[in-house]
Amino acid sequence: MEKGASGETGPVPMTRDELERYKRHLLLSEVGPEGQRRLLDARVLLIGVGGLGSPAALYLAAAGVGTLGLVDFDRVDRSNLQRQVLYTADDVGRPKIDAAQERLQALNPGVRIVRHPERLQASNARTIFEGYDIVLDGTDTFPSRYLSNDVCVWLGIPLVYGSVMRFEGQVSVFDASAGPCYRCLFPEPPPPELAPNCAEAGVLGVLPGVVGLLQATEVIKWILRQGDALTGRLLTYDALGMEFRSFQLAKDPECVVCGKHPTVTEPIDYEAFCASRGAATPQEVPEIDVAELERRIREASPLLLLDVREPFERELARIDGAQPIPLGELEARLSELEDWRGRPIVVHCKSGGRSRRACELLMRHGFSLVENLQGGIDAWSKEIDGDVPRY
Repeated sequence: MEKGASGETGPVPMTRDELERYKRHLLLSEVGPEGQRRLLDARVLLIGVGGLGSPAALYLAAAGVGTLGLVDFDRVDRSNLQRQVLYTADDVGRPKIDAAQERLQALNPGVRIVRHPERLQASNARTIFEGYDIVLDGTDTFPSRYLSNDVCVWLGIPLVYGSVMRFEGQVSVFDASAGPCYRCLFPEPPPPELAPNCAEAGVLGVLPGVVGLLQATEVIKWILRQGDALTGRLLTYDALGMEFRSFQLAKDPECVVCGKHPTVTEPIDYEAFCASRGAATPQEVPEIDVAELERRIREASPLLLLDVREPFERELARIDGAQPIPLGELEARLSELEDWRGRPIVVHCKSGGRSRRACELLMRHGFSLVENLQGGIDAWSKEIDGDVPRY
């Protein structure tokens, strides 16, 4: 804002570069100069600049959103390049937030990037979110989703939700002032070890592009105050069937965060929420870290190392001596493990989720000395043997 000759404040006129850059927006009656000024003045926070955050950030920057906050603590991995279009092969190993800032400001130097190079958690979420107009959730973990939802409810900020898995995606806008919040739809998260992410289940590379752009569209519509938002609706996308479906969502009056008598009023950790809602405790599975496994292997302790990943994953990386049986085949092939009944078995997958389920299956069938490898082969590569490729 600036003062004119009369002393009254008025909007700062757009520069020549802005008039040229946003010409196609200015031609739209639903946008025009006033709408473009709204975009230039807007402050949008993106939680994660990965599969969903990459396309969303690119198009929000291109549209002229004035301030983009980026929350990300991760580094670019080669396996990201299949879908995270902000990055190139030259970025592998770099902090995502560094590479993202360079790419976005190269696309639109007028956009202000605010960096939050940290993991979102209960201790910092409220501080990070304060001052933003709307939040776009580009994460693939339940802890971040529930925490983002809660803080948005308390601060009165809309949350644009998106998720992808394999060939399917979901999008919604959770705005507790006008409809349900995320917890109204999903009151209780599954146990963390039983909730696969894209690294475990896989995802079609173009799918995050579709869903991330839908999220960006909802953000822009909200800023412009145009169109019908996805508040109170869940949009699902089936890439294989090329089908979109929309479902009405209702606000839960008993919601622990946005209901009439909320019981969650401060940021809490994911595990604390599970406990507070009386979530069922999964079967207790003993665990072993990679340092202990390396010690046992070095000392030739008798054990069976069982690899429950898929065959193509073993072609990418493997721990020498591991016996391969994919998780989906394990129950039908238990007879192959009879000699190890009552003897030590350590089970591993990529990062620990599938192997935990394999351990539970083995324990149900009477295998008593079963341990899950914390962090899987990914932790082995990072902490023990750097020659084992990460993927």
